[in-house]
Amino acid sequence: MAEHPRKRRPRRRGVWILLPLVLLSAVYGWWDNTTLQVTRFDPAFTDLPAGFDGCRIVVLSDLHGARFGEGNADLFAAVAAEEPDYIFYLGDLEDKYRGPVAGYPAEVAEGLSAIAPTYYVTGNHEWAIGGVPALKKELEAHGVSVLSNQFVTLERNGDTAVLAGIDDPNGYADQKTPEQLAAELYAACGDPFWMLLAHRNDHFAGQYSLLGADLVISGHGHGGIIRLPFTDGLLSTDRTLFPSYTAGLYEENGSTLFATRGLGNSGPSFRLFNRPEVAVVTLHQG
Repeated sequence: MAEHPRKRRPRRRGVWILLPLVLLSAVYGWWDNTTLQVTRFDPAFTDLPAGFDGCRIVVLSDLHGARFGEGNADLFAAVAAEEPDYIFYLGDLEDKYRGPVAGYPAEVAEGLSAIAPTYYVTGNHEWAIGGVPALKKELEAHGVSVLSNQFVTLERNGDTAVLAGIDDPNGYADQKTPEQLAAELYAACGDPFWMLLAHRNDHFAGQYSLLGADLVISGHGHGGIIRLPFTDGLLSTDRTLFPSYTAGLYEENGSTLFATRGLGNSGPSFRLFNRPEVAVVTLHQG
């Protein structure tokens, strides 16, 4: 009996099914890492001065040299649309793996300070790149107030609050500690409502929450890089699993933390289910 040749199964069908999925995943990945998301938060504080009720603060962090639109025009437009009273920038303006880009700090400083008074503290990448004193001078020359282990008084509607800012722990070994700064603040201002700008979210529970600040504002965590349901992110920036304090509001030791997911990526890293964030924090008496 003659054998019939076996029919060949079409192998290209699987390729044509797989290819659109790959393309869709690539498009989603690009969109997820390059399109801004505005998120809004409304913490309430019993001791907030009445003049600061409704104060709108745009919180930004961790650009890592990214641009949203030509010259960051899309970022500036998104911030301006929120009509903030203040802009707080929490460090990692540029990325140690890519290095500094000429004119980039001035571009960001001019764009933000033209919208509202802008305050800045350093992150770990500024110190890894080096040249921090020159960077601070450049930012200040283009309208940004740099807080280097110091505090200032903010005024709004006839009331005052205190804003403090600390350099990243990667800074000078003999720099003023957060505890020393808090002691100086209390000695000079009594017991005010005060906010602390501090880059590292993961120092909140064990250190920053113990300083007495009403509100600590941080970045650094990149939202846990990959955000999955029922988690606070999959990875910390030092690659430990399931970190906390990475996005949104938290409370410890009578202090509130707001952590922004940030805007950019460090080195070859990427975001997943975690779009670049322009965070708007509106203060309320409550």
